[in-house]
Amino acid sequence: MAILEYASLMEDKIRRVPLEELQIRLARFREEMEKEHPGWQMAVINNKVNMYYFTGTMQEGALVIRPQDEILWVRRSYDRARNESLLPDIRPMKSFRTLAEFYGAAPETMYLECKKATVNWLNMLRKYLPFKEYADIDGLLCSLRLVKSDYELELMKRSGAIHQTVLEQLAPKMIVEGISEAELAVEIYTAMLRRGSHGIARMNLPLGEDVIGVASFGKSGLVRTAFDGPGGTGGTCIAVQSIGSPFRKLKAGRLVYLDIPCGVEGYHTDKTIVYYFGDINKDPNRDLILAAHEHCIMLERFAAAMLKPGTVVEDIYNETMKRFDSRFAEGFMNGGKFLGHSIGLTMDESPAVANRFKEVLTEGMTFALEPKIALSGIGMVGSENTYLVTANGGKALTGSPHKLYCIY
Repeated sequence: MAILEYASLMEDKIRRVPLEELQIRLARFREEMEKEHPGWQMAVINNKVNMYYFTGTMQEGALVIRPQDEILWVRRSYDRARNESLLPDIRPMKSFRTLAEFYGAAPETMYLECKKATVNWLNMLRKYLPFKEYADIDGLLCSLRLVKSDYELELMKRSGAIHQTVLEQLAPKMIVEGISEAELAVEIYTAMLRRGSHGIARMNLPLGEDVIGVASFGKSGLVRTAFDGPGGTGGTCIAVQSIGSPFRKLKAGRLVYLDIPCGVEGYHTDKTIVYYFGDINKDPNRDLILAAHEHCIMLERFAAAMLKPGTVVEDIYNETMKRFDSRFAEGFMNGGKFLGHSIGLTMDESPAVANRFKEVLTEGMTFALEPKIALSGIGMVGSENTYLVTANGGKALTGSPHKLYCIY
């Protein structure tokens, strides 16, 4: 399909990343590269998320950045890349041979995303651009994405508004006796899509999959998954450890655990909310459930208040955990190793809110705080919201934590 035909087809549907935004990101990249790797000559970006960050499109190909220029080389789809990205220099490529013909000799050191590069990709690149060694720029890229621009924050605020509306206002109307976990997750997911969500939760770590989240009833929330998160699910089947079971139906007297992410134009927010279906006053574990849930809310609010410029990330974890009630230690956050995580183009960005993370907060950073407790034989309680670092502490983008509400 010709470029003009494709552009005509999509013109009413796409919203491009502004050129000025891309230029600022590339300038920051070069500035940081010069600080960390003086004399660098070439960096190659192939991970789809970082490619989107710098170009505004996700394609099979490579973004080659040098001190003097940047070119997005695309195998497919070149037409789509030209239509979506405002980057001035986008060129087609048949293989890495195209890069070799254009650039000639490779520099001795190539700068790459080592966490995302496969051995096969590395070998193919090295075949045509035979550099002697390569160096890792994952940490540098992570630090660039950590601080959000006004453009990025606007998208996250839109996501947060959708998140709050659907999980706090609409979800209670969907929670009815007899609905399955999978049905509830999909209904919530659909409501988010209708309001502008981009439809998936994109993960960074290899243990996570790009999915729509989790709805769990009662003890189902205690079923561990491969992903290192506190909540669980049996999943739709053995092969899919997410969404929820299509066979587990909601009954009175069960906790309803909803950890269903949202996102707008690539930028995510994270939010978890827990409801009780039925009259909690009739539950023999009433006091334990309420105490555990209220403790999580206290921890989230305390940690959120520390999200100020100048605060060291590990201090948030350590100071918050000083207030932790040890009677909940067995079921807290998969061993209590973290309280949350940075968030943006992926759900699980670095740093985690945990010990030994020395990053210093600045305005524009965003974090999801998620203290949760697994109550043996009962289910999951707790809360999660996404916050913006400000001079006055964390500003909630997804709504504030609240007490455990009963739905009849």
